[in-house]
Amino acid sequence: MRKYFTYMFLFFLVPLLGQENDSVMLKFNEYLGYVKKYHPIAKQAELTLGTGQANLLKARGAFDPKVEVDYDRKQFKGTEYWDRLNATFKIPTWYGIELKGNFEQNDGDFLNISETLPDDGLYSAGVSVSLGRGSWINERMATLKRAKFFREQTKADRDLLVNQILFEASLAYFDWVQAYKDSKVFFNFLDNAQIRFEGVKKSATVGEFAAIDTVEAKIAVQNRALDLERARVRLRNKSLELSNYLWLGDNIPLELQPNVIPDVEIASDIDTTLEIFGKPLDSFALENHPKLKSLGFKIDGLRVDKRLKTNRLLPRIDLEYNFLTETPDFINSFVTEQYKGGVTFQLPLFLRKERGDLRLAKLKLRDAEFELDNAEIQVRNKILAIYNELESFETQNILISDIVSSYNTMLSAEERKFSFGESSLFLINSRESKLIDAVLKQNLVENKYYTAKAKLFNSLAVNPENL
Repeated sequence: MRKYFTYMFLFFLVPLLGQENDSVMLKFNEYLGYVKKYHPIAKQAELTLGTGQANLLKARGAFDPKVEVDYDRKQFKGTEYWDRLNATFKIPTWYGIELKGNFEQNDGDFLNISETLPDDGLYSAGVSVSLGRGSWINERMATLKRAKFFREQTKADRDLLVNQILFEASLAYFDWVQAYKDSKVFFNFLDNAQIRFEGVKKSATVGEFAAIDTVEAKIAVQNRALDLERARVRLRNKSLELSNYLWLGDNIPLELQPNVIPDVEIASDIDTTLEIFGKPLDSFALENHPKLKSLGFKIDGLRVDKRLKTNRLLPRIDLEYNFLTETPDFINSFVTEQYKGGVTFQLPLFLRKERGDLRLAKLKLRDAEFELDNAEIQVRNKILAIYNELESFETQNILISDIVSSYNTMLSAEERKFSFGESSLFLINSRESKLIDAVLKQNLVENKYYTAKAKLFNSLAVNPENL
């Protein structure tokens, strides 16, 4: 707990040394930088790469050379029944070919005649080859190919996970900005209402206004105070939601302090931070989308599985040939007349298991292809829809700014008329309420505009490199 508060102090109070007031601004790009580097979900996303590498290493292990030693001995009542030693060195290779070296040495009174070997043992070197099943693809080859595709798939999945957490964190920041701006709106108008109330109260004292006007001015102050309190509660809650995405090293969570404020002028920073700046609709390459790439690698792995299942329809024909010699030091001692070999043939009569496996593999592959086709359409249409939203919100921002400006002009004119005695508090409060609603709506439209940019970032599945 002491370590937690130490980090809190360093993160939020040290910047105050360079500030003239008590406010510390948390910029959008700095915030997302912390999220990408320290958030547990972002760290978890990096683990997917390790999973892919570990699977690839495991698959390559099927091609590791192997040493096998089999030693068996039996001795009873002074009689040595047998003493067998069989040592083998195997090198698995591609396309169902396996190289093998072997040493055998047998001794004893009760050995089978086929196990009788020279006193110094017998050496052999040979090869085993699969001509049918397992010839052009086998389990080792398929596992390695699938592992390579899975490794590439994990890279795309990592980008998707990082993008998603940054997207959610961005929405939390935009909501925080809106809540902060809303609270500022109510704070400023509460200040205006208090100044107006004090002026009306003084004027009523000297008889320029009726006493009832002070009641109306006081009601306006109370309404603004109530609205401000609600806005402050919302701001505190949005600050807590934002804190869900703030972490430091060693999985230490952070909590925003009241003196930390957002950057309200982020319109020009969002595109640069999210790296969607300068991405017109015609520049987007659909095939580079991480989600589609992930599905593509999944399909590649299923195609390998389908080829493996197809190969299993072939009969198993395994050939083995080994040169035999007592003197391996001499190359010419390996002659074709001295050998050990054999053929293994196996074929199920109905192949029901193999045909069933192949049918399932085809169905899985087709299902994945349908999923990819559907995902392509969804991604394309989602991006098109978001570009349409952005164009609309740009227009809406211009319109709402003009509306706010007009309401502000009307309020100023009404206040001027009131100073000449040609208006009333009711009209001023009415004009002010309309202006407040317009400013709050402007903040809402702005938030939706920022959210649309974040949705574009999410739909493009960008993994920012500069954070």
